[in-house]
Amino acid sequence: MAPSGYVMNLQPFSVNDGDGIRTTVFLAGCPLHCAWCANPEGCNQTRKVGWHIRKCIGCGECAKVCPQGIGIDLNAEREKCIACGKCVEVCPQKARVLMVQKMDADEVLKQVQTHRLFYSYSGGGITFSGGEACLQPEFLNYLTEQIYDMGYSMDIETCGVFDFEAVRPSLSRMDLIFMDLKHMDSAAHKRWTGAGNERILENMAKLAELPAEVVVRIPCIGGVNADEDNIRRSAAFVHRTLPKARMELLPYHEFGKIKYEALGIPYEHPEFLRPSKEEMEHLRGIVREEGVEVADFR
Repeated sequence: MAPSGYVMNLQPFSVNDGDGIRTTVFLAGCPLHCAWCANPEGCNQTRKVGWHIRKCIGCGECAKVCPQGIGIDLNAEREKCIACGKCVEVCPQKARVLMVQKMDADEVLKQVQTHRLFYSYSGGGITFSGGEACLQPEFLNYLTEQIYDMGYSMDIETCGVFDFEAVRPSLSRMDLIFMDLKHMDSAAHKRWTGAGNERILENMAKLAELPAEVVVRIPCIGGVNADEDNIRRSAAFVHRTLPKARMELLPYHEFGKIKYEALGIPYEHPEFLRPSKEEMEHLRGIVREEGVEVADFR
């Protein structure tokens, strides 16, 4: 019997998560709590319903079917929500959405295969992301084993906090592994993400044992980690431990802000700054100075 797992979204036609046209499978659950997280719905493994107030026309269809008696304003009574999805099914404007659901692995595979022609003609495939995809090792292993046998390319995006041996079989099937390196200073890493970076650095070094190409990603956030010292130290570590790896520097964005609204969670971080194009190019130059090739999947 196929295992089931918590899935945030299956996003077809992705072009920034590896080569070619891909389907990105977002798996829920994450051991970190980054203050800038763009996917807050994926912080844990529970079903979640979101409410996009901007789409809502106040028709009340959701309230009519809610077994918990929740009204139109879901965020005002969110503690009652059991995420049954009945409101999602009847909303005419798709203002109610299931942001995390439990899915059978074979259903995920069925959906992934609907876009197989795009993978074939573009050199694309499937990318696993999150949350943190490696937190569901049995689910991930089943999916990657089946997809590997289908002959599709696979990539994975990870924060680096996971049991390496538990997911080694899945990682060994990947063509490309994106791993985040949010800060070289462990104390600063813990301040902004809730955990130190020791396990991340340890797992990153272990990637050298695998056949996959590696791209180390840094989300560059002004006021957090987008400074010359941190980028230089990060590049030096990558050059020393993974000499064949590339690095991709991604400027901070607030694309996930609408998800916070849908979950009724405030997102106010004026201290986070987006580096300018000139600043980003300067930081990429530092990476090159340290002997690491720069990647760009934007």
